[in-house]
Amino acid sequence: MEPAIVLVVVTTTSYAVARRTGVADPLTLALRLGVAAMFLLTGTVHVVMMREQLVAMVPAWAGDPELAVTATGVLELAGAVGLLHRGLAPWAAAGLTALLLAMFPANVHLALSGGDLPWHDRLLPRTALQVLFLAATGGVLARALRRGATRGRPVRNARRAA
Repeated sequence: MEPAIVLVVVTTTSYAVARRTGVADPLTLALRLGVAAMFLLTGTVHVVMMREQLVAMVPAWAGDPELAVTATGVLELAGAVGLLHRGLAPWAAAGLTALLLAMFPANVHLALSGGDLPWHDRLLPRTALQVLFLAATGGVLARALRRGATRGRPVRNARRAA
């Protein structure tokens, strides 16, 4: 639940600040900062804080749980840093989107484990959070690709017109 809170709070705060300061595309910047903050949190949790709980939720078929948790944490941190650089943001967002999809089976495994879980770890809330996170990373990717696809076109058109 904490990652969703970080995503929403950082994105909305960044958007408000970016609009007030005249940033050309405040939504793209806010999404990048919100997603980066969320993955800085989750990556840190994977590497440092809740390792034991995360290792326990890795399905047996996924291989070495310790390695899986370490690798996903490092990838989350790298993706978060990549989002902070405008040129790397599309790559980072694509990688983080793929990572979310790859990690989802572990979330399902936890939700279906039959244990006494908090409400936000049950299947429907867990899936809804995953959809929110995928929408955020997908939004960063789509906006970055759209910006890249239209960058330079007005200049070329202006040259042709001149």
